[in-house]
Amino acid sequence: MSTLFSCLAAKTDKPAIIIPGEQKSIILSHEELLEQVLSFQKKLAAVGISPNEAVGIALPNTLEFVIAFLGIALQRAICAPLNPAYKQDEFEFYFDDLKAPLILVPSGSIGGGGEVIKAARKCNVAIAEIYWNGFEVILEVGETDGMRTKKRAGVHEAQPQDVALILHTSGTTGRPKAVPLSHANLCRTMQNIQATYDLSSADRTMLVMPLFHVHGLLAGFLSPLMSGGSVIVPARFSASEFWRDFVRHGANWYTAVPTIHQILLKNEMPSPMPNIRFVRSCSSPLSPTVHKQLETLMNAPVVEAYAMTEAAHQMTSNPLPPASRKPGSVGKAQGVELVIMDDAGSVLLYGKIGEVCIKGANVTSGYIGEGITSPFFQSGHFRTGDQGYLDAEGYLFLTGRIKELINKGGEKISPIEIDNTFAQHPHIAEAVSFAIDDELYGQNVAVAICLKPGKSLTTEELLSWYSDRAAKFKIPKKVYFTEHMPKTATGKVQRRHVATAMLATEKLGAPEEKHALVVHTTGKQAPIPDLSASDPKQTTIRSTPDRFTSIGWSLVSRITSLCRNGISFVQGVRESKVFH
Repeated sequence: MSTLFSCLAAKTDKPAIIIPGEQKSIILSHEELLEQVLSFQKKLAAVGISPNEAVGIALPNTLEFVIAFLGIALQRAICAPLNPAYKQDEFEFYFDDLKAPLILVPSGSIGGGGEVIKAARKCNVAIAEIYWNGFEVILEVGETDGMRTKKRAGVHEAQPQDVALILHTSGTTGRPKAVPLSHANLCRTMQNIQATYDLSSADRTMLVMPLFHVHGLLAGFLSPLMSGGSVIVPARFSASEFWRDFVRHGANWYTAVPTIHQILLKNEMPSPMPNIRFVRSCSSPLSPTVHKQLETLMNAPVVEAYAMTEAAHQMTSNPLPPASRKPGSVGKAQGVELVIMDDAGSVLLYGKIGEVCIKGANVTSGYIGEGITSPFFQSGHFRTGDQGYLDAEGYLFLTGRIKELINKGGEKISPIEIDNTFAQHPHIAEAVSFAIDDELYGQNVAVAICLKPGKSLTTEELLSWYSDRAAKFKIPKKVYFTEHMPKTATGKVQRRHVATAMLATEKLGAPEEKHALVVHTTGKQAPIPDLSASDPKQTTIRSTPDRFTSIGWSLVSRITSLCRNGISFVQGVRESKVFH
């Protein structure tokens, strides 16, 4: 079956959705979930939602989101999940781009007059509150938003080529692009994921990624649901509650971005450790160091995957044992044709670096909108924009985004390679490198460093350590120490945003002299390094915590807000509830 109805095909009394609660959890069987989704589909028809209309969903991870999403898809309408933390101008952009007639919000939102409500009022988008009353999900259109009730629509049956989901992706540059994904696209990815990890009705996953993101929606929710398994759905990721719910409800695997894995590593592990079948990592590079720590502490295989919105999530993955897992590799192609191509669209041999290109039933048909360059070669292969190579066994190694490669005087430098080297330092929690302008070379290397709690490191010590492990031309010209690494709302690192944040701190404290800078933003009293042997003009800036916190982050937040991509600064602290 190639529509999202396949997610509801199990029709058994085994748990499908588990919503953890302090006193009592909500548990719906596969059969009960089907009944609720079909009932909600009729409610949508009653307020006039027809095929091909986009319905926005601005909800946290809840039972309401689950039922609304599937109900919209079955009605042949288009699901448009949006980050509830967006600002008004961001919501306005997406409402205009989607031409959405309706937005679903939590109970009490209309009276609260939040960002989404202000945006909907301005864009003339109807607002409906939805909530679980203990028996069903209620759909209530606001009293002043009743234009949708003036007509009724029939109950429809989804078709494989219907667009089921629209998500926006901003890539590395430019305004966000709308990516349409059909039922057939989604179902093929779900089948690929199920086959990759041998998912069955015996499996139960802990959902930690937000459902407005393709990672959480496809790998964390729809794929295990289609396999007849169970999904535990907390409202948000909480490091202090993760293992409690994981153990209490019998989860045996989870998928997350490296940020979440690192947060869990910083927190206390359960004793005894539950029986974990596997841990999946995706959406951002996982350093070999963190990979090894995860496998050791969790006593489970860690499989890194490679995905993107345009492919309805997964493209490659490392296989489960007994097959080989290669740290540093994102694995083999899973249900897709994957090749490495040069700029002319010719396939390159194993070991040759080029652009990663894919072809498969899971790949979008193209972006929505005018004036967007086609992402396909004439051969029909989708151009991912990522650079990498395949080894002799078909394992893919990524070397970076093509637009993010650092071109230092014609020498192409992979930022991922730099990140992974710095991550091996015992005092470093996270390292993100990026390109900066350079009068002599055109571009040069900069790196943002986040130290582990209680650790200290001078710039001189850092660069001395790195120079023993990398060629001279890869040594960063600028080093930024920061307590919190800027990340998107899904915990994903985007180099351009890290660069924006770090350069903003430099402008706040940079001296007038035009020379190389090593910018220190933690406020710790680090000694000024003597690097005269390698660069006589190199100095250090130290910003006090008060100055950086009160001025720096407010400036950075404003800058990134204008990018319209829902960035937030995820903080990996012990009691971090990061996905709101």
